[in-house]
Amino acid sequence: MQIQDRGIVYENPKPHLRTRHAFHPSLVPLGGPNWLCAYDVGEAIESLDYRTYRSRSADGGRTWTPEGPLITRPTARPSTSSVRISRVTGGLVGFGSRAYRDNPEEGILNRANLGYAPMDLILVRSADDGHTWTAPEIIQPPLAGPAFETCHIIVELPGGRWLAPTSTWRGWNGELPNGEKTIVLISEDQGKSWPAYGTIFDGTAEGLTHWEVSVIHLGGDNVLAVAWVYHAASGKHRPNRFALSRNGGKTFGTPGEIGINAQTCKGLRLKDGRILLVYRRTDKSGLWATLASFDGATRWNLMESIPLWGGGIGSSGMTGERCGSDELSALKFGFPQARQMDDGTVLMVFWCFEDWCTKIRWFRLEV
Repeated sequence: MQIQDRGIVYENPKPHLRTRHAFHPSLVPLGGPNWLCAYDVGEAIESLDYRTYRSRSADGGRTWTPEGPLITRPTARPSTSSVRISRVTGGLVGFGSRAYRDNPEEGILNRANLGYAPMDLILVRSADDGHTWTAPEIIQPPLAGPAFETCHIIVELPGGRWLAPTSTWRGWNGELPNGEKTIVLISEDQGKSWPAYGTIFDGTAEGLTHWEVSVIHLGGDNVLAVAWVYHAASGKHRPNRFALSRNGGKTFGTPGEIGINAQTCKGLRLKDGRILLVYRRTDKSGLWATLASFDGATRWNLMESIPLWGGGIGSSGMTGERCGSDELSALKFGFPQARQMDDGTVLMVFWCFEDWCTKIRWFRLEV
């Protein structure tokens, strides 16, 4: 693997005038050289103006033009939102959350217990390649979170089933009635209803949270999930886990370990069947990529690893030295998203802190 090119999707155009930080990108190919990238922007990671914006590229990701917010309709109740976009049959879809900010002096996360502000899961749609979007539809999940993680895009399977990966999250007072579950919500009617879910990981007994799950379609009804594993009581991180479903996300097999120790790990299945993993490494600083093969059952072969960004920044992520809420809000980079291009190279985006500003960067990788 090697880096062919790199650049900026979005950065604060006037840092001398106002504070604008960008986080959590998602990336959609629109055909040929055309791409759309959505990302969250706010004064801070939990600020009251936090919401999803978008930029468009017409030259294969080399240059990007900002287009403004994804959701333009205000809510009567003060709120912030975060959305991840993907392509499905008939257009584009965005899956995310709307957090209600009734107390302007509080963030989204409760510093005492890692609880989340009151929220709804939402869905938005576009039939014109992301130029316009519908008003948010509120998703009624088949279980109580009471909050849920916004961690991945909707994945459409060949038969039309939609999988919406997420995790249960504590309510503001610490309540977690269904335990530490990482799941896929399942819709058979293109997101109109979500009556079922499949459990990918259940960390309740071990006190483990499986964050930022990445769901990868392997073909047919085979679905692979990989996740970052966090032990809240100790503030420590466990080796990354995977789980496999052979029935389209309804059930997943016994979890296994990939062989890496990473946070915010995201995966992409390449055209030749190999898996590209991009992640915030815990034993060395920076964002890294690993090229691997997976036998479709239990065995991983980690073929090559290279650093991408941030090798000299010191600690890469959460260390367990402070409370989990504060460490999450203080992260300096993460949430990589990758898509393979027509020529076989990989276009990847992630967020990072540079020059006193959090921005969205892109890389083009030759694999």
